[in-house]
Amino acid sequence: MERNPEDGTGPVHVPFGHIVANEKWRGSQLAQDMQGKIKLVFEDGLAPVDFYLSTRCCILYVKEADLVAGNSYRKRLVRVRNSSNLQGIVIVEKTQMSEQYFPAIQKFTVLDLGMVLLPVANQVEASCLIIQLVLEQTKEPNKNPFLRKKQALIPEPSLLRTVQQIPGVGKVKASLLLQKFPSIQQLSNASIQELEQVIGRAAAQQMHAFFTQSR
Repeated sequence: MERNPEDGTGPVHVPFGHIVANEKWRGSQLAQDMQGKIKLVFEDGLAPVDFYLSTRCCILYVKEADLVAGNSYRKRLVRVRNSSNLQGIVIVEKTQMSEQYFPAIQKFTVLDLGMVLLPVANQVEASCLIIQLVLEQTKEPNKNPFLRKKQALIPEPSLLRTVQQIPGVGKVKASLLLQKFPSIQQLSNASIQELEQVIGRAAAQQMHAFFTQSR
């Protein structure tokens, strides 16, 4: 594999239908749950990436302990965001212990970096999510599953739950929004007029303010 010695985000060859996993995940609950359902290949020197779904699409996993410990996870996210080689998806463990820290990583990931963030309750849920992502990649390997114009691939439960965190948006409105704007990027770039057609003027103004106030 040809790696970038400066940031560790150089190209990685991912066999079709496989996941290339950082060696640090060998023997973990997450890896064990994926074994037998998808083919895992473990590699050293993949930092800051945790899993490669394809040559250009990767996952950065933020554990509950990492979230509680502070903002050290930010450097990893920024390294991938600044890489011209990769499209990063951030999976974060949102638990009772880490819930109070979630708004900070949500704002940083979604608003500041413009990356996709998917909360999970535990590594079991994360394994199901990652497997689904890989299966979708194998169907259309050249497409980023979060940038499609059609229905979002993962409206339940993770992406939907993320959109529900936006002030003034409940489950029903989140579902309607994801039908028209199937990615966080598209949703954050939507105008008040476009949002109003889906959720009404008051909620549209509130959502638009949420996405623009930190830009």
